[in-house]
Amino acid sequence: MSEGYTVAVVGAGMVGDRIVAELRRRDFPLKELRVLARTARRETLAGEEFDVGVAEPGAFEGVDIAFFAGTEGEKGAAVQLADEAISRGAVVIDNGSDFRMDPEVPLVVPEVNADALEGHDGLIANANCSTTQMVVTLNPLAREFGLEKVVVSTYQAVSGSGRGGVEALEEGREGVYPKPIDRNAIPLIGGVGNDGYTTEETKMRLETRKIMGLPDLDVFATTVRIPVHTGHSESVYAELGRETTLEEVLEVFSSAPGVVFSGDAEGFPTPLEAAGDPGTFVGRVRVEGNVVQYWCVSDNLLKGAATNAVQIAEELVGVRV
Repeated sequence: MSEGYTVAVVGAGMVGDRIVAELRRRDFPLKELRVLARTARRETLAGEEFDVGVAEPGAFEGVDIAFFAGTEGEKGAAVQLADEAISRGAVVIDNGSDFRMDPEVPLVVPEVNADALEGHDGLIANANCSTTQMVVTLNPLAREFGLEKVVVSTYQAVSGSGRGGVEALEEGREGVYPKPIDRNAIPLIGGVGNDGYTTEETKMRLETRKIMGLPDLDVFATTVRIPVHTGHSESVYAELGRETTLEEVLEVFSSAPGVVFSGDAEGFPTPLEAAGDPGTFVGRVRVEGNVVQYWCVSDNLLKGAATNAVQIAEELVGVRV
C-alpha cells in the first residue's frame, strides 16, 4: 500500500506513548494515526498532541492495523474490541496477556518466530516484556547448540506496572505492590498459583515454550520487582544440548539479531544505559561445559512492548528497517 496505512493505537498510557514514538522513529508508512482510549480528550503522546477518540466499534472503520497498548498483564480492551476491529478489516496486535496462550493466536517475537505470522486470523499477541528479551538472547544459543533447560531470575522495573508503578516509586503511592518498593526488592509479580509460581513466572515458562517452539523446555523463573524506573534485567542460566566454549558463545551473541553485545565477557549493561534503546543488551557471559550464564537488560517499554509490536507490524506489511 504505497500511500501508507491507517493505524490505531488503543491506550494513551506509557506503552501507547512508546508505540507512537516507535512508529515515528522507525518511519512506519502511515497514512493516518488514530489514538483511542476510554474517554475522548486531548493528550500528548511522544511529544505530539492528539485528539483522542473513544475506543468503540465504529472507531475502527478504515483501520489497517490496531495496536492494543494495555499495561503488561492488564485485562485489556482487546477482549471487548478486537473482534470488532478485525471484522472491519484491521489486524490487531495486542500487548495484553489475554490471548498469548490461545493456540489459534500467534505469539511473536520477530527475531525468533516471524514465520508464526503466516496464516494469522487477524489477531497477533505481543509477548510479556520479560519473556521477550530472554527469548531474543536464548534463540541464537538454541539454534547453534540446542537448549535443554533455563533458569532465570528477573529484576524488573516499576514501569512494567504502568504509571501506578512509577508513582509507587516516585511518590510512595500505596496499593500497587504488596510492600513498599522504594529501597526494596519484591519477589512477587502477579498472583501466586497452587504450584507456588507467580503469574509472571508462569508466563515466562509457557510463553518461552510457545515462541521458541519447544513445548517441553524446562523453564524455571523467579521474578522480582526492584526500584528502577525503566529497564528489566535478567540473570540467565541455560543448559545447552552440547558442550561449547566461551569463544563460540561470544561469537554467537555478537552476530545475533536484536542482541547488543560488546564482545567483552566481563562487560555488563545496566537498566540506566538500556533505557530509551530498543536493543537487548548482553554481558557477564560465562561458559562451563554445556552451561552458559549471562546477564541481559532491555527497555521493557520498548523491546518489551512497543518496539516488538511495531516490528510485528513491519513484518506484516513487508517493511525492512
